[in-house]
Amino acid sequence: MTLHFLRIPAAFVFSTALLATSALAQTRPAVPQSPYGGLTVEDIVAHVNDQIITQSDYYRAMKEADEEAKQHGATMQQISEGHKDLLRSLIDQQLWLSKAKELGIDGNTELIKRLDEIRKQYNLETLEDLEKAAKEQGVSFEDFKANIRNQIITQQVMREEVGRRVQFTPGEVERYYEQHKQDYVKPESVQLSEILVSTGADPDDAAKVAAGKAKADDIEAKLHAGGDFAQLAKSFSDGTTAADGGNFGTFHHGDGGLAKVFEDAVFSLKTGQSTDPIRTRQGFIIFRVDQHIPGGVPAYKDVEQEVEQSYYLSRMEPAMRDYLTQMREEAYIDIKPGYADTGASPKEIKPVYSAYAPPSAKKKKKVERTRFRETTHAFRQKSPQALASASPATATKKDVSLTTQKPGKKEKIRFGQAPSKTLPAARSAATEDAGAVAPAAAAAPELANPLEASDKPTQRTRFSARAKTEKKPKGTSARPPGDAPPAPDAAEVADRQAQAAPLGLGGDTSATKKKRTKTTTGEKTRLTDEKKKEQPPATDSGATPSAPASQTTPPAPQQ
Repeated sequence: MTLHFLRIPAAFVFSTALLATSALAQTRPAVPQSPYGGLTVEDIVAHVNDQIITQSDYYRAMKEADEEAKQHGATMQQISEGHKDLLRSLIDQQLWLSKAKELGIDGNTELIKRLDEIRKQYNLETLEDLEKAAKEQGVSFEDFKANIRNQIITQQVMREEVGRRVQFTPGEVERYYEQHKQDYVKPESVQLSEILVSTGADPDDAAKVAAGKAKADDIEAKLHAGGDFAQLAKSFSDGTTAADGGNFGTFHHGDGGLAKVFEDAVFSLKTGQSTDPIRTRQGFIIFRVDQHIPGGVPAYKDVEQEVEQSYYLSRMEPAMRDYLTQMREEAYIDIKPGYADTGASPKEIKPVYSAYAPPSAKKKKKVERTRFRETTHAFRQKSPQALASASPATATKKDVSLTTQKPGKKEKIRFGQAPSKTLPAARSAATEDAGAVAPAAAAAPELANPLEASDKPTQRTRFSARAKTEKKPKGTSARPPGDAPPAPDAAEVADRQAQAAPLGLGGDTSATKKKRTKTTTGEKTRLTDEKKKEQPPATDSGATPSAPASQTTPPAPQQ
């Protein structure tokens, strides 16, 4: 048994059939030799993201496409023109598979269902029998399953990413039918069933011919009596279609599918009518017209589903092409020279190759480490005027370096040890004249700047050595005799006495304080006793108030 289903092409054939356009045929490029010698085991035609398309994949796909085209009766020119879209279809397939990974589509469940349908179609018991049948025909069962899986995944991604976005209304479908009526014009056709009564291998045998004639007339009589044609075909037909109820197929008027005598007999009948027994070399045959479709433009309701499918494909094709172009622009695609991708986009990101050049080593700059930012302190550097006025002989390298020092790490200074890097060296040039000195005093000796370092190194002494120096008695001035201030005169002494005197109230400058005199006269009493005396005693309401027996004089207010 030959299993023709094993020769189905990969998913790219589906895409090629849907998106094919006219172009020149692509020839096979010559395989370049390796510059390092030896033979190339496998050549890579294209990189698509993290996948590759090898040269063996390319030629295997070309072989499958050619076989598929030959089965459909394509000419050599059509087969050659199909080669130009071969690489585009392979790249499209890899793009669909990459998108399926992003969406989490693997197609394993649908693959098992599809293999089981194929097994039932060819009446096989198990999938192992299907694998054995593939090996007997020299077809790799793993490649066969991979092709079916890729086709399933491609169709699912198409429906998910493109198909669900293509929407239309019944009105749009009907308008499409009105614009493409000529595409649905069909010739007159009939669908037939047969009952064959064989007369043997010898058509000239009169006895067998007579027996066959009698049998065919008996079947015709049963048909006219209302018998079931399919049941009679299963019971009395000698043809190969008996098990199928005599189903003979569909034939168009004038296409040569039927002999002239049969065509004249069946196209004159209506649906449900049958012919008289017709004599042939095999015997007597009776045809029944299961369906008679007149030629011309059919009504919209008769071809509504077909029109919807055609309109959907007309919308699906450009949408899918645009989506593939978008995926190409977002993907990494590198094609070997000599091959062409007919679906390439001008906005694709092309990889750029260049020779590797190691970076040049940076030259380290010699920087003098300092503790402070010398460039920010004016007292540690010379002014531009002083540097400009100095002669080239006196402008030493050390003077210039003071203005260009950079900050560095702090110097570690030990106790009792002077710093060696943080302090600048003494400057031998004269100090600048900022113009603060009057012209008359220009001849005066120049005062030393206490902030600048002296040219003479200072003599350092220890603390123990300082304690042995001679101490001066108290009351003596440490200032030299020539620097003593002049004695104050009489006016300055009087001013000092007036300033040292205390200030009093009302101009009274006497230092003595006056003692406060007591002005209170009479007997002293407590405040609580006075409150008790002020309360009047309890008397009769009708009595007249009388004067108090004794009256106490309140104390006089103190000054």
